[in-house]
Amino acid sequence: MTARSVRTPMAFRTLLASAAAAIALCLSVPTFAAPLKVEKEQLKLGFIKLTDMAPLAIAVEKGFFEDEGLSVTLEPQANWKVLLDRVISGELDGAHMLAGQPLGATIGFGTQAHIVTAFSMDLNGNGITVSNEVWQKMKPNVPKGADGKPVHPVKADALKPVIAEYRAAGKPFTMGMVFPVSTHNYELRYWLAAGGINPGYYAPSDVSGQIQADALLSVTPPPQMPATLEAGTIFGYAVGEPWNQQAVVKGIGVPVITDTEIWKNNPEKVFGVTDAWATKNPNTHLAVVKALIRAAQWLDENNNANRAEAVKILAKSEYVGADAKVIANSMTGTFEYEKGDKRDVPDFNVFFRYNATYPFYSDAVWYLSQMRRWGQIAESKPDSWYDETARKVYKPDTYLKAAKLLVEEGKVKEADFPWTSDGYKPVDAGFIDGIPFDGRKPNDYLNKQPIGLKGNQKVEGGQLVGG
Repeated sequence: MTARSVRTPMAFRTLLASAAAAIALCLSVPTFAAPLKVEKEQLKLGFIKLTDMAPLAIAVEKGFFEDEGLSVTLEPQANWKVLLDRVISGELDGAHMLAGQPLGATIGFGTQAHIVTAFSMDLNGNGITVSNEVWQKMKPNVPKGADGKPVHPVKADALKPVIAEYRAAGKPFTMGMVFPVSTHNYELRYWLAAGGINPGYYAPSDVSGQIQADALLSVTPPPQMPATLEAGTIFGYAVGEPWNQQAVVKGIGVPVITDTEIWKNNPEKVFGVTDAWATKNPNTHLAVVKALIRAAQWLDENNNANRAEAVKILAKSEYVGADAKVIANSMTGTFEYEKGDKRDVPDFNVFFRYNATYPFYSDAVWYLSQMRRWGQIAESKPDSWYDETARKVYKPDTYLKAAKLLVEEGKVKEADFPWTSDGYKPVDAGFIDGIPFDGRKPNDYLNKQPIGLKGNQKVEGGQLVGG
């Protein structure tokens, strides 16, 4: 594993701060606040090689961690399970995580550990790609516009007869996603179910997620997706960038839809730490969140003017390590679907605008609702349970405390933060199936889904039982 480290002696930082204060006093200009008295100066933070780890890379490269008195090493991890396990064990202080990981761990799905997040890293950024062969079979089922190009969003209705054809030929239709509690798993399932395709259920006795499935979903680490598709082991996958665009560049597959077309401005990754670590290191936690807020702001400011520089940074081997042109396809406001069909998708990667960094309780509730929908939460839960669990994991108070300090330091604008939010977004109708989501009423939302567990239903012996 490679690592990136920034280390600045604290004595030297203190001398610089004192000198700056003295100069500012003489010139009668505002002073910068001294860094928080952090409990731990040297941190090791984990990430997976995806473009949405960008806030971490930018916070290092632009000195935002250093400004907070932190010496940070960023270390890429082999996969999401290894990353989570190393945060729990204390080998990592914190990490770039799937939004579902802190929730899944806290409720005990898979690994049991209390993980919290006070920072949402981005909105959107994923796509669903199919093999060239599958796309050629789908295309006749996809409406075309006046320009002869497929009309987007491409719905899973176009895939349903293809899956039926494969199954009739005795070929199970397999697709990859990155982790059982990943956004990619839930988005892929959402898209398939909206097209009448059952993506399968989980049960305490069978955690494959393939019970009664029309399409069989399995875990593949993000960087391995294109090679696995090319080998014919899977016929499609859901993943973050740059691995959808990599399929286009290599000529082995076609991205058919982005997640912003499945759920407009959906939350993607979070920065996670153990609850014990956050309790032991409150100022350090605040300092990290402050640096990440500034990094996210830098990534989006001036209408994404810094994205070209960000692409060059992310292309470095110690970060994403993919070709800069591949990363730029999505990071600079465009997305290429079928080869040569490049379209403007200005909000494909959002890091700061639309309150992207704020950890909304309603986002947590949506993830929990999908865990329940597909059987990862085996028994029905009252609406109050979803709210209580969201509050146990998501920490907007910590986020706003960090934002307030940045406002006082003149580094961010007060108007850019949802100070009066109760943690719940308005009812959201931006889903591909048109079913609105009210975070305060998750059971009502689940009851409206044509495919998925609802009410007191559960999976026993491979069958749905209960009402």
